[in-house]
Amino acid sequence: MENIEDQDKKSFHELRAQIDPEVYEKWDCEQIYVRGLITEEDTFEWKLDPKSEKALKYIGGVDISFSQKHQDIAVAILVVIEYPSLKKVHEEFEIVKLDGPYIPGFLAFREAAHLVKLFKKLQINKPQFTPQVIMVDGNGILHQNACGLASHLGVLIDKPTIGVGKTIFFVDGLRKDIVLDKFKKVTDEGGFAILQGDSGRIWGAAYKSKKDVVDPIIVSVGHKISLQSALDLISKCCNFRIPEPVRVADIRSRELVKKITLQEALTAPTNSLEFLTDKFDAEKKKKVMEKKNLVFKPKEEDFPSLF
Repeated sequence: MENIEDQDKKSFHELRAQIDPEVYEKWDCEQIYVRGLITEEDTFEWKLDPKSEKALKYIGGVDISFSQKHQDIAVAILVVIEYPSLKKVHEEFEIVKLDGPYIPGFLAFREAAHLVKLFKKLQINKPQFTPQVIMVDGNGILHQNACGLASHLGVLIDKPTIGVGKTIFFVDGLRKDIVLDKFKKVTDEGGFAILQGDSGRIWGAAYKSKKDVVDPIIVSVGHKISLQSALDLISKCCNFRIPEPVRVADIRSRELVKKITLQEALTAPTNSLEFLTDKFDAEKKKKVMEKKNLVFKPKEEDFPSLF
């Protein structure tokens, strides 16, 4: 009988086999290149203390919900949440067409273009509500190429992003049963279990948002923020199990997707993702791919506050 790890790997590779080899190579190269642009340190000046002169004001939350009536049609949304009240002050959304299947590990190539467009739309329509950090319904560096949707989006819009996963993504030996076993040892609300893979790399944390929850939130660095700061912010945003920016984005997108008309579905744009490696020649792409298997192995003393 197959164990859980074998089953996960089998499903993962079966779905990936659907991709044209040339497309796979293009996506893989793009992720490896974008990974090199990710910053896993704090690059911002805002503070969580509401009394600070540099207090955080706005947090973004993004999500995409799919229509049950119209094939490949969805609503992409960006909500802006005021901090520390956690009230929604603005939203941008668009009815879109996603013209490809979900492939594990390549979610950004299906969804990122729509989210980038919403961010640009916000900057034009209501720049005063531009979020200083964005929570993404998806993973950041907790990803087989260390470049999930949250990280990819953060690089493209040049903003701090945090991956907020609801399901456990298998990577570096972090099987679902292993993660849940670590999480069972977390008893306090606001506590977390560090997710350190077989390689020694810290991929994120399984966070306990409420004392009675049995399923963790999987928090990972997206871009331009440290894991500790991401966890600190998450701890201030959980009125319920899911942090408000992601929860509100999910609720609103589900409400809006139910109202899509046939005409809106027929005219929904697909949007195109910008590929940073499109102008690279074969030699430069080869050099990018040489970095594919490089793994950062942190020492425990480098992250004392997390252990």
